[in-house]
Amino acid sequence: MTQRIEDYALIGDLQTAALVGKNGSIDWLCLPRFDSAACFAALLGDEENGHWRIAPKDAGACTDRRYLGASLVLETVWETRTGKVRVLDFMPQRDEAPDVVRIVEGLSGTVEMAGTLRLRFDYGSVVPWVRRADGHRVAVAGPDSVWLRSEPEVKTWGHHFSTCSSFTVEEGEKVAFVLTWHPSHKPRPALVDPHEALEHCLQDWETWSSKCRYQGPYRDTVLRSLITLKALTYAPTGGIVAAPTTSLPEDIGGVRNWDYRFCWLRDATLTLSAMVSVGYLDEAAAWRDWLLRAVAGDPADLQIMYGLAGERRLPEMELDWLTGYAGSAPVRVGNEARCQLQIDVYGEVIESLYLARQAGLAPERQAWNIQLSLLGFLESTWREPDEGLWEVRGPRRHFVHSKVMAWVAADRAVRTLESEPSLRGDSARWRAMRDDIHREVCEKGFDPVRGTFTQSYGSTELDAAVLLIPRVGFLPPDDPRVVGTVDAVWRELGNGPLVRRYTPDAAQVDGLPGREGAFLVCSFWLADALRMTGREQEARELFEQLLGLCNDVGLLSEEYDPVTGQHLGNFPQAFSHIGLVTTALALTGQRTAG
Repeated sequence: MTQRIEDYALIGDLQTAALVGKNGSIDWLCLPRFDSAACFAALLGDEENGHWRIAPKDAGACTDRRYLGASLVLETVWETRTGKVRVLDFMPQRDEAPDVVRIVEGLSGTVEMAGTLRLRFDYGSVVPWVRRADGHRVAVAGPDSVWLRSEPEVKTWGHHFSTCSSFTVEEGEKVAFVLTWHPSHKPRPALVDPHEALEHCLQDWETWSSKCRYQGPYRDTVLRSLITLKALTYAPTGGIVAAPTTSLPEDIGGVRNWDYRFCWLRDATLTLSAMVSVGYLDEAAAWRDWLLRAVAGDPADLQIMYGLAGERRLPEMELDWLTGYAGSAPVRVGNEARCQLQIDVYGEVIESLYLARQAGLAPERQAWNIQLSLLGFLESTWREPDEGLWEVRGPRRHFVHSKVMAWVAADRAVRTLESEPSLRGDSARWRAMRDDIHREVCEKGFDPVRGTFTQSYGSTELDAAVLLIPRVGFLPPDDPRVVGTVDAVWRELGNGPLVRRYTPDAAQVDGLPGREGAFLVCSFWLADALRMTGREQEARELFEQLLGLCNDVGLLSEEYDPVTGQHLGNFPQAFSHIGLVTTALALTGQRTAG
């Protein structure tokens, strides 16, 4: 039976991540990186595509689960007829190789446990050869090798190309399992002590979490979102993936299934801003440095997304042996949207670097030169149509949000030169560009009859992205055009606290069949816009309703279905958690950087 998307929790080691279901099964894990092929892919198929379950025999969903303190150590508890047991799941920050540690502990009575490890490399398509060696189960196929051991050793046996186990735990007893991946051509890495690893993992997360400066009424929720954003960081480079999954559907049974295991430039602005505002300057600096490396080169070749280390080629393909989550096919890996022209990313890159300067991060010598190069290209390109923020795979349009972000690029260049006159650059040139963009957007992107900015020039459709107009400073919040836009978006795209990114009939915009849920980040944007336009109480009420959409361990997906009440899209989603943090800071008077 397919578990709901919100039934999963996240564990990770800052280089990859796994999803653990309420039934005790790890159904998604890519090794050794977020964007590597999965060895557990049941999430996008069935158990034959790989999973690892440890739970009481014949038990279903757990009776309770939570993260331990301010950490990414997951505690899952079952109360059975004969006793109570918990499983602690985590991935320690790695030295040589990634480990998944699962510690079973009896809490009361006696509980009979059962385990099934079904390894399937290359997204569930390759069955490895399994043997015993030095008290371990060793699975090998091609470049991948995985070792499984338990402390103390428990009885295991092979069954239908799986490794099964059975054991009992009484109150106070612990059984630890460690699964370790390494390249098959290399020797087995050093063994980790699972109990020491637990203590170090808890300590590492508590130390990191203690640096959070936010002390407002939403601290626990904000901190959980920050921990999630940290977990989506690829530590070796500082890049942040949009989500650790691919092809979780925006429309159950539909084709809107995309790979989000890459780094989007538009995440830069809000991520950097949020991290700086709550005290995480090291993370902000690492992201800024990743950004500079990724975008270096010809500005005409700027991509909207890159690989974890700044890779540019992310070829998209379909995995036809996977049936998709709840039958939602195709399953895609790679993302050809990286080839699109999205003019807004130029503004987002320049905004990110502007925020870095404002926050006092140590300047990078090449950063201003890169911005000048991007501005020069944007000067000749901003009038062109593009695919826009939402990466529509249809005809290009003059998207209003794209033009507004081009204005942001010119505006931040002017502000930088005004505050640092020693920098080279022609402020009059960028000021003229800024004025031209502003004039055109107000003339062509605004519907005076309905009193709202539209999705694109000449369109009657609305777009939640125009809610960002006051936040970026394009118009003041009390401007009647801003107030009218906020009202129109909530009226036409809203459903209670939820906001769709554009028309419910999404096929009109992107040409793909089917519908989609409400985009959660857009709902946070609405709360921000309400606050900025003086509707503080409505903003707070809406925000607190949105907090109620987090799953039981505080995670948000990309979208939410207002009809079924289920999460949709890739999970957990960085953009949604960035929106939560930013809105919480604004509502409690703690402004984001810039």
